[in-house]
Amino acid sequence: MMDPATLIHHFLEKSAARYPEKPALIQEGRRTSYRELNTLADRFAGCLREHGLGPGARVVLLLENSLEYAASYYGLLKIGAVAVPCSPDLKSDQIRQLLGRVEPKAVVASAQVEKILQGIDLGSFNVEVLILKKARASWSSRFFRILSWEESVSGAGSGGGLRVEPADLSTILFTSGSAGKPKGVMLSHENIVANTLAICRYLEIGAADIQMVVLPFFYVMGLSLLNTHVAAGGTLVLNNKFAFPAAVLREMMAEQVTGFAGVPSTYAYLLNRSPLPKMAGQLTSLRYCTQAGGHLPRELKERLRQALPGHIKIFIMYGATEASARLAYLSPERYGDKMDSVGRAIPGVQLRVVAPGGEEVPRGMVGELVATGPNIMQGYWKDPEGTRQVLKGRAYRTGDLAYMDAEGFIFIVGRKDHQIKIGGHRLNPQEIEDVLYDSGFLAETVVLGVDDKLWGEKMAALIVAK
Repeated sequence: MMDPATLIHHFLEKSAARYPEKPALIQEGRRTSYRELNTLADRFAGCLREHGLGPGARVVLLLENSLEYAASYYGLLKIGAVAVPCSPDLKSDQIRQLLGRVEPKAVVASAQVEKILQGIDLGSFNVEVLILKKARASWSSRFFRILSWEESVSGAGSGGGLRVEPADLSTILFTSGSAGKPKGVMLSHENIVANTLAICRYLEIGAADIQMVVLPFFYVMGLSLLNTHVAAGGTLVLNNKFAFPAAVLREMMAEQVTGFAGVPSTYAYLLNRSPLPKMAGQLTSLRYCTQAGGHLPRELKERLRQALPGHIKIFIMYGATEASARLAYLSPERYGDKMDSVGRAIPGVQLRVVAPGGEEVPRGMVGELVATGPNIMQGYWKDPEGTRQVLKGRAYRTGDLAYMDAEGFIFIVGRKDHQIKIGGHRLNPQEIEDVLYDSGFLAETVVLGVDDKLWGEKMAALIVAK
């Protein structure tokens, strides 16, 4: 039973008090205890305070999954700052746009971003502190302070003494959205804490759990893996080399991993381009796998169930960045007869299927899925119109078309903005994708609408053959 937490960094502090010497993180042979992780987070918080950062200050994280990421994330939250996690693979123009939109006071970056940052006038974006992990070149600037990450955690500072409220903004996560325009999803401490506790509850995550992490922390599902396992006092095994799946599977066996999480492409890769079918029987400690991040075709779901030993539970999950990660899950006990469903709402969340006018539709009828709960975002960063379109009070219009069956199980049938209109008829590309998967020849596919002079639009499929 976990102690109640009201702020995200309370998860780390409580686990550090309860399990001080237990490994919180394992990466490439290095084991970091909860005591060490919390100490580093405190020191990082103290460094930011010494440089004038406090509540509301945005801090951009351009880091791969690592100890430095976790300590920086929890450290900045301790002083009420706002984490802005982003991919370290962003290009120069993307980083410029990011800095212009969020106006961060500090940037924490890995060596792979260093050269790009040297070509950007960070001072013009009012960045006050740049913290580099394993810098490869010498830096100097009279407009902002430059520190190595080691320097940022060398002091004895602390993040205590500053007032942080559950409703305060904690994180801005960027999502491409249906139209491809990045939207900054604003999540409060309350949002993430509520969702974290709900996920821990339905997955029954405890201190004995060891999670293999191949999803990035700048992605909402990856961030939820970090928070749920830190909340429970579990252990995270960080592996940034999923391109070598055999090595990942061997590490899962060596570390006695109990949980694995992936998106559809993760499982497509494991089933088609890895030794999973041959090695699955050796995953004796693995108790469950979770899948979210989009539609996993039935053909892959069936193959995944066949490939994994019967003791390994499979959780199909559904959510959105706007929901702090999770909205619904399918219990493993119903995997066989409700395989095409995303299940029912998670604890604390209410899901309704509504007509365009907002009224709830009868069971079995397709409408838009609307979610309410304490995990729903505050809105989009500097985008009141975008916020107004999807938020009605605490109700979030997901944009997903769905129906609810007689038992209350939810079936997603497509996106409002992804339907393709051909000759006046609206078609759902997801249905076509499922038929293509059934051929047995494809590892992955996506069906898109392209302009057509005669029909207005026509369908095109991008495929990856087995």
